[in-house]
Amino acid sequence: MSLDQNINKILIIDFGSQFTQLIARRVRELGVFSEIVSHKKIKLKDINRSIKGIVLSGGPLNVYQINKYSFDKKILQLDIPFLGICFGHQILSKLNGGRVKQSKHREFGLVNVYKKNDSLLTINFFGNKKNKKVWMSHADQVSKLPKNFKVIASSTNSKFAIVENKIKKYYGVQFHPEVTHTESGKKLIRNFIFLICKIKKNWSSKDQRNQLIKDIRKQVGSNKVICALSGGVDSSVVAQLLNKAIGKKLYCIFVNTGLLRKNEEIQVVQTFKKRLKMNLIYVNAEKEFLNNLKNVYDPEKKRKIIGNLFIKIFERYAKKIKNVKFLAQGTLYPDLIESKSVTGSQTSKIKSHHNVGGLPKKMNLKLVEPLKFLFKDEVRKLGLELNLSKEIISRHPFPGPGLAIRMPGVITNKKIKILKEADYYFVQALKNNGLYNKIWQAYAALLPVKTVGVMGDNRTYEYLCLLRAITSEDGMTADYYEFKKSFMQSISNKIVNSIRGINRVVYDVTSKPPSTIELE
Repeated sequence: MSLDQNINKILIIDFGSQFTQLIARRVRELGVFSEIVSHKKIKLKDINRSIKGIVLSGGPLNVYQINKYSFDKKILQLDIPFLGICFGHQILSKLNGGRVKQSKHREFGLVNVYKKNDSLLTINFFGNKKNKKVWMSHADQVSKLPKNFKVIASSTNSKFAIVENKIKKYYGVQFHPEVTHTESGKKLIRNFIFLICKIKKNWSSKDQRNQLIKDIRKQVGSNKVICALSGGVDSSVVAQLLNKAIGKKLYCIFVNTGLLRKNEEIQVVQTFKKRLKMNLIYVNAEKEFLNNLKNVYDPEKKRKIIGNLFIKIFERYAKKIKNVKFLAQGTLYPDLIESKSVTGSQTSKIKSHHNVGGLPKKMNLKLVEPLKFLFKDEVRKLGLELNLSKEIISRHPFPGPGLAIRMPGVITNKKIKILKEADYYFVQALKNNGLYNKIWQAYAALLPVKTVGVMGDNRTYEYLCLLRAITSEDGMTADYYEFKKSFMQSISNKIVNSIRGINRVVYDVTSKPPSTIELE
């Protein structure tokens, strides 16, 4: 989305933090439109009357390297409120005559901040207490405040954890109010938006739907579009968005990679071709994918092979349909920030995603990615606005590379068959026990390890099955779901007794971070 002058907004200037989109999301959750721009691209001339407040995000470098950021410092002279978060907080102090230095004691994780003075920013934040737990992530700190700045709260190692300059409308917090770990962090953002910026609510899922449909029509024009349809939440919402925007100019292509969940290809054809009456082209490319993945161990190579092959297949079918110039994908913001920075800032790459980092350098189709600034829960709400069924909307996320990244090591037909069955039993058990909708994502994985077991009087030497179930709000952070012992015993027995090839089941109790949700 561009700097639209027709709607009042909060502008977020991105300095490379992996939490930047969370800031935008919190603002949107509060019913106000927000937009992210790179610090490298935004200039004073770009700021218009629709911008009622500016947030400066965190970032990976420090203020001593401020010249690397090429930030237009004249923006800070505007007579509108500013909220600096972490690195943004340090910028506000540094550029106004304060000092920032390396901390003697770094702060990472939950830290108590203690109230020192009252502020519009902290109304209802501390409540009846004088302290609050917040999420810190910094190695530098403000050591001297600029003139006319006041301390609002401090932590043990950060004297200036919350500061303000009411004259210039500057507000700074050393911690991250946008992450769920910070207690009442959303209240700080609410206060900044409504009490300080004095902006009124102007954004909803309906507004978002209408804007996205408008954006698609503008981008696509009279051309035809191929939609990469998997049947998952993301691609389903993209397909329905395009269906509303361009109708019969949309051609959905569903590729059976051989790495799908059990019976998934049957469900997709029934839903989109028969029920929703979309133009659906079914491609059985199972042999093609498995041949290309033969003897490939490296997870990055798997992702890139799958991404390249996806595009080749879409381009192949595009040639059969005249006037196709676009390929639509269900790329979400977490995909982008794990693969590269969406705004061009210095975020760290974690892994390639099949529809981001795995794309070939030369493509014959232009991309349509209407969900690339949204999180999963926002996509689900959008899907309901588009009248998709709850059955589709409530589906757990499923990665583009499919079972390939839930099977570390070499991929074989035998292992795929074993894994499909294990995953099916696990998911069905969750549904039968009323647990499916309480969990963000759950799956079975087949580890490249065989262990000795005993069944009856016979020795077995079979694979180890790993189960993973996590709870999350946005996919950025996650924790494992705590099952009752009876459930774990039941599903373990079901998998081991029902599937030849598995004789041991383990449960993954690692959070994100430090791990990722998928294994590869």
